[in-house]
Amino acid sequence: MNPSNPLTSTILLIGPMSAGKSTIGKLLAEALNLPQCSVDEHRWGYYAEIGYDEAEASRIAKSEAGMVGLLNYWKPFETHTVERILQDYPNHVIDFGAGHSVYEDAALFARVQTALAPYPNVILLLPSPDLDESTRILNERFAAMVIQYVPEVDPAVLRVNETFVKHPSNHLLAKLVVYTEGKTPEETCAEILGRLTRE
Repeated sequence: MNPSNPLTSTILLIGPMSAGKSTIGKLLAEALNLPQCSVDEHRWGYYAEIGYDEAEASRIAKSEAGMVGLLNYWKPFETHTVERILQDYPNHVIDFGAGHSVYEDAALFARVQTALAPYPNVILLLPSPDLDESTRILNERFAAMVIQYVPEVDPAVLRVNETFVKHPSNHLLAKLVVYTEGKTPEETCAEILGRLTRE
């Protein structure tokens, strides 16, 4: 890998909720001696750059539109964040928030596709090539995490994650798909290291 070329030394991890992006990102960053950037930790600052309105987001979340409406409201801000994060964090291992690689709006998706196109190492993490099985595994994993903090898991969130699993956006953006079921994070990291595009 050529550390002077941010297109080859930048690793982008995409995928649904609970796919292991942050965990694998940390291991890859350590193995490659690169810094890690988690998009979810930086997104609010980028959202604010183009007028994110917390009051409007709260209103939408409490309306009949609920979580789906909020996710739709986020989409232009997510697109802007992807574009900006790639500018600001070259030579990083970057793990995307689950929604930042899934778009219904063709124009927004085209912007993200253009932003990611030069990067050869865009890696989609999924448990299995069977998307129903991936949905089951990831939603069980997500629910087990959430139930530690709340009495029950909102079924709407699980349906959203199923959309993230099955939506074509992730597969269209990815240059490499890595299946993780039955592998430790360390084994998944090793597989990715062996399959990276290098210059």
